[in-house]
Amino acid sequence: MTVYVDNMKAAFGRMVMCHMAADTTEELLAMADQIGVARKWIQRAGTCYEHFDICMSKRALAVQAGAVECSMRDIGLLIRRKREAVHAS
Repeated sequence: MTVYVDNMKAAFGRMVMCHMAADTTEELLAMADQIGVARKWIQRAGTCYEHFDICMSKRALAVQAGAVECSMRDIGLLIRRKREAVHAS
């Protein structure tokens, strides 16, 4: 099980944001807690699209804490795997 941060760099005001996703909700929330991202900022909770939008400083903390750096395409493939797993069960 893994937490992932992608290489997206989207402007949001003065911040630059990327996505943080994980294989499981528990892992995603545990990483958010560890790097100081409020759980209320989760996007699309409870779906295969579940993620956080995080700034670059939080991304660096996530990588230090063990998150895997990946591409936006890799996040898309993660979502696809999660969606297929739901449909297979």
